[in-house]
Amino acid sequence: MTVAVRPSHRARSGRAAVAVEALRLSNWLSRTLGRGSGTVAGGRVGLALDPGLLVDLTRDRKVALVSGTNGKTTTTALMVAALTGDDGRSVATNVTGANMPAGHAAALAGAPAGDDAVLEVDEGYLGRLVQETRPRVVVLLNLSRDQLDRIAEVRMLADRWRVALSPAIGAGATGRGPVVVANADDPLVVWAAGTAPDVVWVGAGQVWHKDAVGCPACGGVIGFGPGGGWACERCDFARPTRHAWLEGTGTDGTELVTAGDGRHRIDLRLPGWFNAANAAMVAVAAPLMGDTEDDGGGRGAAVSPAAALARMAAVREVAGRFASAERHGRPLRLLLAKNPAGWTAIFDLLDEGGPPVAPTVLSVNARTADGLDTSWLWDVPFERLAGRVVVATGDRRHDLAVRLRYAEVPCSVVADPVEAVDRCLLAPGDGDRSGAGEKTGRIDVLANYTAFAELRCRL
Repeated sequence: MTVAVRPSHRARSGRAAVAVEALRLSNWLSRTLGRGSGTVAGGRVGLALDPGLLVDLTRDRKVALVSGTNGKTTTTALMVAALTGDDGRSVATNVTGANMPAGHAAALAGAPAGDDAVLEVDEGYLGRLVQETRPRVVVLLNLSRDQLDRIAEVRMLADRWRVALSPAIGAGATGRGPVVVANADDPLVVWAAGTAPDVVWVGAGQVWHKDAVGCPACGGVIGFGPGGGWACERCDFARPTRHAWLEGTGTDGTELVTAGDGRHRIDLRLPGWFNAANAAMVAVAAPLMGDTEDDGGGRGAAVSPAAALARMAAVREVAGRFASAERHGRPLRLLLAKNPAGWTAIFDLLDEGGPPVAPTVLSVNARTADGLDTSWLWDVPFERLAGRVVVATGDRRHDLAVRLRYAEVPCSVVADPVEAVDRCLLAPGDGDRSGAGEKTGRIDVLANYTAFAELRCRL
């Protein structure tokens, strides 16, 4: 891999200024003409005019990068909340989830100069972003199969991360690389972060182990034990000593525990144990963005884990994820799941409330943003939906229906996603009924990426 040479500000300033103006104009035209949201098109124009634009746009910023297969958008939003102070300071971020370089350029060009930046990064672009933005912090959540037509082998991706985080690649002009905050419970993340000189290991949990049973160090078998522990049966590759970890569950209270025996309760409005894990990663990472020598509470002062968690508690939803809606007086809960690991985590969330269970709409597409290969459906434990009223919809509803049949989960198949929701309105709910016998219980709507966006828009 070639190490990018960071050009001088004088060499870039004129070209970058033209690129930024063209970027802003292109985004304005995109919105005005109704061709898009103005978050990507301008970035492509800007980078075409100045391939080093990200270097210029992040030169005077403290940057945090967030990457992983699942949870990037939510963790980025939580990180922004944690770093947004009471003094009205803003944080530059790609809030729409446009997580490739064009989206990063557009987000940074639209933010005030000098603001800290928190960028969600597609797993395949992390190496480039580390080179060009010279981040202070890199947060690594997890690695598993996703979009198989684009990223065919997750082990190869872990190896690319490992190279990108090595001192030769990740070091900035000061000779220091970023502090990597990594999930110690994911063997692939541990392998990827193993070359980084400065790593803070967080026991954030891992519900999906099937992509990490082969040891990346020697090819042996990794065994998983209770409490998130794991180790290779052949070599010494094992979970590293954790600096912080989670204790408890979403039902009886979750705490972030640090090696110094510090304890911080995690109280979020976002549901699910996996969001407590995302918050734990942020509570460790956010303080690293500040200057600890500044004790006056100024712009550079470090936020404490407790303050970060308090700010995160105000987040109700992220880009529509976990949002509530209503259809003909019936409450809906909108949930995004896009790969086997994500679906498994969402099923854990569905089980947290215990019986009775809500009628459930499953919507799956296979468009470019989703990945064209839907063979991953056979790795999702749909058997866990047994006993629910289930309606299958979306472009790949028939593939989904076949998978559900083999899972022995009866379902109805409805072509239109909104009609599928209406079909569930006729099913018994899990809530109370009015005196007139009206159904009032919640309906859960689970969808992958483009199916989720479509339902969110139409509902």
